[in-house]
Amino acid sequence: MENFINGTELLFSSPTSIILFVAALLGGGLFGAIPGISLLTLGAIILPFSAYMSSTDAIMFYSVIYCSGVFGGAITAILFNIPGSPENAPTAFDGYKMTLNGQAGKAIGAAILCSSLGGMVSAILMMTATPTIAKWAVSAFNSQEVFALIFFGLAVAVSVGAKTLWKGWLSVLLGLGIATIGSDPAGGVDRFNFGTYYLLAGIHFIPTILGLFAVSEVFEQSRKIATGERKKIFANMEMPKFAEFWKLKVAVVRSVIIGLFAGVLPGIGATLAAFLSYNEAIRWSKNPEKFGKGELEGVVAPETANNAATGAAMIPLLALGLPGGALTAMMMGVFQVHGMEPGPLIFITSSDLVWVTFSAMFFANLCIFVLGYLQTKTVIHLLRIPFQFLAPAILMLATIGAFAVRNLIIDVWVMFAAAILGFFLRRYGFSAAGLVLGLVLGDLGESSFVKSMQLMQYNWFGFFERPISAVLLSAGILTVIAGFYKATKKELKS
Repeated sequence: MENFINGTELLFSSPTSIILFVAALLGGGLFGAIPGISLLTLGAIILPFSAYMSSTDAIMFYSVIYCSGVFGGAITAILFNIPGSPENAPTAFDGYKMTLNGQAGKAIGAAILCSSLGGMVSAILMMTATPTIAKWAVSAFNSQEVFALIFFGLAVAVSVGAKTLWKGWLSVLLGLGIATIGSDPAGGVDRFNFGTYYLLAGIHFIPTILGLFAVSEVFEQSRKIATGERKKIFANMEMPKFAEFWKLKVAVVRSVIIGLFAGVLPGIGATLAAFLSYNEAIRWSKNPEKFGKGELEGVVAPETANNAATGAAMIPLLALGLPGGALTAMMMGVFQVHGMEPGPLIFITSSDLVWVTFSAMFFANLCIFVLGYLQTKTVIHLLRIPFQFLAPAILMLATIGAFAVRNLIIDVWVMFAAAILGFFLRRYGFSAAGLVLGLVLGDLGESSFVKSMQLMQYNWFGFFERPISAVLLSAGILTVIAGFYKATKKELKS
C-alpha cells in the first residue's frame, strides 16, 4: 500500500505530469473511438517525443492511453456499429442492436462501468502479483496451449450470430480462409495473392471489420429507408439499473478472469480476451438465442474482459521483458530510450517507475467512469442527426480509417468488398461475427500450430501430453460434437 501511495504522489507531483495524464486520458479515448486510427497511431506519433519527457511521465502517458484507448472504441461501436478498435468488435454485436432498440444509454452505461471495473481489478492484481503470475504464464503456456485456446474459442464462436450451426461453421471457415491470404507464417511462401503484390501482406482485419459492420450497416439502413422499414432511433440516456448489473455478476467475474488470463499471455491481449469473453457469455447463458439481438450481457462481457486485459498485459512486460502486443512493445522501446530494460531487476532498480505505472493505470480506469459518462452525454446526441446526413460521415470516417491502417488503397477496396459481403451475410443468416473471429484468430492460430508441430516433431498426440492444452482441446472437441448433435437432432425433428 505504501508503494502505491508513493506512486500516486509521483504521478500527481507536478503540473506537467497532471497535464500529460489528462491529455493521455482524452487522447486515448479520442483515438480509440476513431475507426482504423486507434491508440497505436497515437502511440507511434508520441514515441519520438517521449525521449524528451522524464521516464516516469513517458511510461505514465503510454499506460494511460492504453486504458482509455481500449474503452474509447466502445462508444462508436454501440452508437454507430463502428468498432474503434478490434477489441471493441464484439461490443458492437449487441451494443448496436440495443441502440436500435432505444437503449443506447443503457448499453454505454454498462460499457463505462464494466470497462472501469475490469481495468481497476486488473490494476490491483498487477500491483500484488506481477512477478508470480508472469513466471507461471510463461512456463505453463507455450504455442500448444495458445493453439488449443484458439481452437476452443473458434469451436464456441460458430454459434454466434448465425441462424443455423452449419451457417456458423461456414462463416468461421470463410474467415479462416481469408486469413490464409498473403504468406505462409512458417516458410514465408506466397499464397492466394492472385498475382498482386498488394495482397502479399494479407487481408488486414481492421478494414474488414469496418466493412462488415460500419459500411454494411449503411447499406442495410439505406435499404430500410428506401423500403420504409427503418424506424427512428431514440437518443435516450437511461442508464442501467443496479438490479440489472447484479443479475450479471457471474458474467462480470468470469469476464475479468478471462481478461486477466488473456492479458498475461504474450501475443494474446485484449482482442482475443473480448472475443473469448463474448463466446463464453453465450456458452453459459440460459438464453443464448438472445445474443446478437440486443442482450446487455453481450456488452458487459467483452468490455469487462478487454479492459481487464490491459493491466494484465503489463505483467509479462514488467516482470520478464516480454511485450504482449503492439502498444506494450512501444512501451518497451520507451524503457530502452530512457536507458532501462524491463525484467525482474526493474522492481529493484526502478521501483518508483513501476509504481507510477500501476497508479496511472488504476486512476485512468477510475477516471474512465466519469469521462465516459460526460463523453456519452455529448456523443449520444449524434443519433438525432437524420441518417441521410450521418451516412456520408460514417462512410468518410470508415474510408479514412481503412486507408490509415497501412496507407494502402487495397485496404479501402477490401473494406467495400467486406461491406457487400456483410450485407448478404446478414440477409441470408450467416454470421459476420464468426467471420471476423476466424480472420482475427486465423493467423495467430496457424502460427501457433506450426510452432507446436515443430516442437513436438510432428507428433499430433503431443497436444494431449500437456495438461492445459489437453483440457482446452478436449473441451473444444466436445463443444463441436455437442453442437453437431443438437443441430442434427433439431433437423430430424423438423
